[in-house]
Amino acid sequence: MAVNLPLPDPKALHPVPGVELGVAMAGIKKPGRKDLLVVRLAPGATVAGVFTQNRFCAAPVLLAKRHLANPVRALVVNTGNANAGTGKDGLKRALEVCGAVAGRLQARPDQVLPFSTGVIMEPLPVDRIIAGLPAAIADLREDNWAAAAEAIMTTDTVAKARSMKVKLSGGVATVTGISKGSGMIHPDMATMLGFVATDAKVSSSQLRKMTKTAADKSFNCITVDGDTSTNDSFMLVATGRGPSVTSRKDLESLRHAITEVSLRLAQAIVRDGEGATKFVAVTVDRGRSVAECRRIAYAIAHSPLVKTAFFASDPNLGRILCAIGYGGIGDLDTGKVDLYIDGVRAARSGGRDPRYREELGAQAMKKSEFTVRAVLNRGKASATVWTCDFSYDYVKINAEYRS
Repeated sequence: MAVNLPLPDPKALHPVPGVELGVAMAGIKKPGRKDLLVVRLAPGATVAGVFTQNRFCAAPVLLAKRHLANPVRALVVNTGNANAGTGKDGLKRALEVCGAVAGRLQARPDQVLPFSTGVIMEPLPVDRIIAGLPAAIADLREDNWAAAAEAIMTTDTVAKARSMKVKLSGGVATVTGISKGSGMIHPDMATMLGFVATDAKVSSSQLRKMTKTAADKSFNCITVDGDTSTNDSFMLVATGRGPSVTSRKDLESLRHAITEVSLRLAQAIVRDGEGATKFVAVTVDRGRSVAECRRIAYAIAHSPLVKTAFFASDPNLGRILCAIGYGGIGDLDTGKVDLYIDGVRAARSGGRDPRYREELGAQAMKKSEFTVRAVLNRGKASATVWTCDFSYDYVKINAEYRS
């Protein structure tokens, strides 16, 4: 059960002029579920993306990177099969899917970006995908974001979608996005897919910068289990059918809106972490750099011992201090470190705060959402990452993943 994550309201997801979405049940892994998404982009749309850093990246990731050099006319997404660890045959199958989509949308194969998510090292069932394309294309419409969010789910329990309007000097622009992810989540992307679109008119260079900024402040600030997937992709589309970005203020307003939508989608992934019962912000303050603050935050957020303590509502401070200690700061003065669980100061100057009481820490950690804050007292930098606990269900879900 996702942590404080309601189902998206289809009426709250604003259509983006120039983006049409269609879904189908192709039976890729299991019958009777939405598992195929086609997105058609209007001519003139610009697209930017960031991808997994995993060296065993999937065939669709390799092709999407290549095809981004061309004017993109469509995206095709399948769940149930990752098409990763499949070698040259995987590339051939992914390209075959691109060709089939292109033939039905009057485009070239290299104008189609493919995306896959699901089981690794299984051959992509191209015949099922191609057979499902007519239904997906017949379903294309601009107000189909909620169904699209459902169609890209794997172990997700809740579809993830977000939308907002932003005022620019030339009018109001729309920003709408969807994502999927629940397990194998780690920075430098994760086993997640994220698609955000706006009708604002921006240059390709501006779009690329906004994509990186949004990813760095959202999808690269989350972790469920510390595993970086082979398939992660985050794509940003600007159709140019809405107001133009004509000033620095416009650019900043649009960047903020895109980052905000991306952040909400990223946090939704953590809230829906496999078996999660707690949503936890881990903040590291007063470090010398954002990079070192992130290292410490991830050391805490990745620790299985810390995450199981979260699940038990057990303020086992030794586990958190231990993670801070091995977080990669060689000259860290532990005698200056303070630790808080929400507003409760648990450790001061590297040791137990004399006024700390175990029941106060336990009370804070029993909440479905709380913050762990480590204060290093060695600089002015700060960073926050978001994570969840490890429950019994995490093991069960992953033990049964291929069944």
